[in-house]
Amino acid sequence: MMVSLAQIRADRPGAFTHACPTRTVLDHVMSRWGVLVLCTLGEGTHRWSELRREVDGISEKMLAQTLRILVADGLVERESLPTVPPHVDYRLTDRGRELVERMLPLLAWIGDNADDMLVQAS
Repeated sequence: MMVSLAQIRADRPGAFTHACPTRTVLDHVMSRWGVLVLCTLGEGTHRWSELRREVDGISEKMLAQTLRILVADGLVERESLPTVPPHVDYRLTDRGRELVERMLPLLAWIGDNADDMLVQAS
């Protein structure tokens, strides 16, 4: 399925322009932490501490902020269970799973090409 930005803009006038909501969503899902949290949740339901370990290098503040945004965007579901201590699970929604399926080929490409690209850049 090959699509160009020009085709997207023809179908959705104003898409990805300065004031368009598409820019906000793009920022949410394509940020470094957004991508890594989404793809980690693509492997299944995780608790906070599991996400913190799996998303190497993320601070507690950034994890909280990223999860809050992804939940508000309808990509991640947060379930708080009434236990002591509190138990909170995070999982992808249907929309989140669809997004991750589309993102994984990009991540695979980056994984295959990152070393060569960074060597050429230095």
